Amino acid sequence: MSLRRRLEEIIETARPWAEPHQKLKNTVHRRLIEDMSRRGHTATREEIEREVARILDRETGLLTRDDRARLITDIVNEALGYGPIDPLIRDAAVTEVMVNGPTQVYVEQEGKIYPTEVRFRDDHHVMRIIEKIVGEVGRRVDESQPHVDARLPDGSRVNAIIPPLALNGPCLTIRKFARDPYTDEDLIHFGTFSPEMRDLLSACVRLKLNVLITGGTGSGKTTFLNVLSRFIPDDQRIVTIEDAAELQLKQEHWVRLETRPANIEGKGEISQRDLVRNALRMRPDRIIVGEVRGGEALDMLQALNTGHEGSLTTAHANSPRDGLARVETMVLMAGMDLPSRAIREQMASAFNLVVHTSRFSDGTRKVSKIAEITGMEGDVITMQDIAVFNQTGVSADGAVLGQHVFTGIRPRFYDRLKLAGIDLPLTIFLR
Repeated sequence: MSLRRRLEEIIETARPWAEPHQKLKNTVHRRLIEDMSRRGHTATREEIEREVARILDRETGLLTRDDRARLITDIVNEALGYGPIDPLIRDAAVTEVMVNGPTQVYVEQEGKIYPTEVRFRDDHHVMRIIEKIVGEVGRRVDESQPHVDARLPDGSRVNAIIPPLALNGPCLTIRKFARDPYTDEDLIHFGTFSPEMRDLLSACVRLKLNVLITGGTGSGKTTFLNVLSRFIPDDQRIVTIEDAAELQLKQEHWVRLETRPANIEGKGEISQRDLVRNALRMRPDRIIVGEVRGGEALDMLQALNTGHEGSLTTAHANSPRDGLARVETMVLMAGMDLPSRAIREQMASAFNLVVHTSRFSDGTRKVSKIAEITGMEGDVITMQDIAVFNQTGVSADGAVLGQHVFTGIRPRFYDRLKLAGIDLPLTIFLR
């Protein structure tokens, strides 16, 4: 959307009685349209800030220094950014922004949620920001489709839901991602996992074991998937499949696929299952599914069992075993009438490792368990824990205390590591 059209929409939907200085803001927006039209080129943020300052000086001299600075920021954020929440989105310390209607805006910092003083004028103001965000990525949200997933240009994940589904007014949730993706060294520093666990998982990825990452909402699954992907050799072809693209791989030979919702006529939808099937025809060395959610689980299992090794995916679950149960349920969503034992046999031969991530009471995210899938015993998939996080307590300031330890079990794939020439000392598995 052009800057001119953006400013015109701001003026059209603004309500002068809803906020102090709103009439002045509208006047500045009109003057800015006129001035930018004469300039005839796209302006930078700094140029627009200077232009807004000049217009304010022409229009009024009765503003205090603080009011003037706030108005300049508000006007530029409305014109170029995402309105009142633009400073929150640009704040590197904020990891999630949650808008529960015009008068409730919360943020997540260091794993904990805090209220903010940020406010929108009214529901129309929230709707305009939502429409701007989803419009930039070719999505739509209206009464016929009152919820949408999208992403910002920096890769941040966006969910919006509006009335009649949202009873308190339009709601917007933005999961931000670091401009510089976290590395394995960062996660070690954060206490997410230990150096020895990093070495183990690096070896597993290079050996092309299939890894399922499980965890609850906000437990760091996607961040961890990004880090694991960095262990994939640069000479391999990677195809990623996501509902809303957010992975940030470092490899050059990387093909990104993203689903597409149905159009206003209910046609044209491309699902993750469609993309998984297409990815198999693209000669991938690795297939990474950002999050398995439905019937694509069946196609993924078939791919993993027919030579497409070294794949990674995530699933929402409360434990590794719950993760396998969820995948089984999603296979049934494909509409195939398969017996449970047949599905579990496919899963037991497809996945080698389950890595479970957890968010603890102090807001930290940690790998709480690495489990190896060892086969079937009757109708049950058998697993053994290779490494776990042992919590020993909570400090006086609320920090979770504990350490990552190995269980002393030698994984069954260890001999394969040796045959592949991957050096991983046997001693790391000792407690």
